[in-house]
Amino acid sequence: MAPPLIQLKDIKLTFGGTPLLSGVELNVAPSERVCLIGRNGSGKSTLLKIAAGLVEPDGGTRFVQPGATVRYLPQEPDFGDHKTTLAYVESGLAPGDDQHQARYLLEQLGLTGDEDPHNLSGGEARRAALAYVLAPSPDILLLDEPTNHLDLATIEWLEQELDSRRSALVIISHDRRFLTNLSRAAAWLDRGKIKQIDRGFASFEGWRDEVLAEEERDQHKLDRKIVDEEHWLRHGVSGRRKRNVKRLANLHTLRDQRRNYRGTAGSASLAAAEAEQSGKLVIEAKGITKAYGERKIVENFSTRIQRGDRLGIIGPNGAGKTTLVNLLTGGAQPDSGIVRLGANLETATLDQHRESLDPKSTLAEALTGGRGDQIMVGGKPKHVVGYMKDFLFAQEQRGTPVEVLSGGERGRLMLARALAKPSNLLVLDEPTNDLDLETLDVLEEMLGDYEGTVILISHDRDFLDRVVTSVIAPEGNGKWIEYAGGYSDMLAQRGADLKRETAKAQPVAEKKEERAAAPASAPKRKLSFNEKHALETLPTKMETLQADIAKLQRVLDDPNLYAKDRKTFDDTSAAIAKAHEDLSAAEERWLELEMLREEIEQA
Repeated sequence: MAPPLIQLKDIKLTFGGTPLLSGVELNVAPSERVCLIGRNGSGKSTLLKIAAGLVEPDGGTRFVQPGATVRYLPQEPDFGDHKTTLAYVESGLAPGDDQHQARYLLEQLGLTGDEDPHNLSGGEARRAALAYVLAPSPDILLLDEPTNHLDLATIEWLEQELDSRRSALVIISHDRRFLTNLSRAAAWLDRGKIKQIDRGFASFEGWRDEVLAEEERDQHKLDRKIVDEEHWLRHGVSGRRKRNVKRLANLHTLRDQRRNYRGTAGSASLAAAEAEQSGKLVIEAKGITKAYGERKIVENFSTRIQRGDRLGIIGPNGAGKTTLVNLLTGGAQPDSGIVRLGANLETATLDQHRESLDPKSTLAEALTGGRGDQIMVGGKPKHVVGYMKDFLFAQEQRGTPVEVLSGGERGRLMLARALAKPSNLLVLDEPTNDLDLETLDVLEEMLGDYEGTVILISHDRDFLDRVVTSVIAPEGNGKWIEYAGGYSDMLAQRGADLKRETAKAQPVAEKKEERAAAPASAPKRKLSFNEKHALETLPTKMETLQADIAKLQRVLDDPNLYAKDRKTFDDTSAAIAKAHEDLSAAEERWLELEMLREEIEQA
């Protein structure tokens, strides 16, 4: 096996009280393709900066093979005092590098090289930064969210460009399809530690769920062992003092182990505040046209959007996606044609650029508008700290300035603001940017449960496939066509992607096409009323039991309880044992019903 190009060993780093990185190990061999995965705030970007030599850890070692070149793509590039994008990209080249690569890559990425780096849009800045790290053909590429702000055509080009290179890759991304197409190994940063498998992202989520399930079983066994030892303490103490002292010490060790266990971060609790139901017809556009000077943005476009539709809008940056949305929602008037909005529409909008956030305001002020401790959610007041927790913000962050929040935290903040407003029409412009995979899953579920209508601008192919019921794509010169289904269905109907070369996603489209052509199956089984009711109510029951267990455990954590109040000790121990049994039974029943529901839906 070839020696690693880069090796991180026993990396430790602490911000505040909780360690961010605790003995992290990461080895990257020549030409290896690693996806680095973890929750927002888990330390992925920090670890990548340590690998790049930009952050010094509290402990551990970093080794880079002598002579190996490393290039790091940050989420927010620093252009320094360079006057043009070409000068910026050329500054990253060594004397022996091919100087023509700078201009070639800029042209491939849709830039001329003459742009002022300080006046670039988010997508243009990302493309210039990509040219900077790709031009030297480095041995190691460390890429932090490389697809953010890129359109589909550029993402597809970047996939092919990276796939054709011999560089080792370490990639942080929320784009499932991008990771699936490029990665051959996965490194999971979770609670300060890394677990790694020699399989790509396609295998990661199943493996991760198995690891978490095994960990949950181990914790359950630990809880049972503590209960058994406490039962011995109550009923089985013998006259052999030495053995009893040792066993009691073991019980204290088990309790310490349980108390110090660092559980996984919870999931965001995303729910849109829904207004009264809109009319069945939400938007009808007939022959709308919009142009700026000689440039046609939309020409003779018609569509009919009904309540419950999930409409995806895709296309290259600058194609006019935002203009089309503004025309459809009444934010702009067409030059010709008619737009009719349905009755009782209440719209909530998520702004891609997050320009409405005041960087100097605190997190709480951004949610409440600077007015007290309450936020109106669906027309009802809710304490801002409770609402923050729904979006995975800690209570201590209420006074944190917006400008120091991470990209993922700002993304969740924008979602929190948008979803608090009562709506029956959600307009989401690139909602997936900077969100971790778990929060994306919750967002998908929320949109699936939302009873209103959704208009979604996105470049995330997997997200589009999972969420939308139709896709509007540009055909050039102001022409837009609506396709039934998701992104892969659009590929199958259109016969080509919105890019220079054949789409990698085509095999997925072919599979979907084959499924669509399959004969209709016999009527499928449905969940009974009792099964549906149990599936809906068991999660609440499990949460209640978990809360009861935590409350009882806090009582038992008192080391003097047995001596000072034997009856409370006995009653609490019995109650926690019963709660664990009830929780185990509820979890097994819920899992059984959930598997049945998935089988029915996939049949």
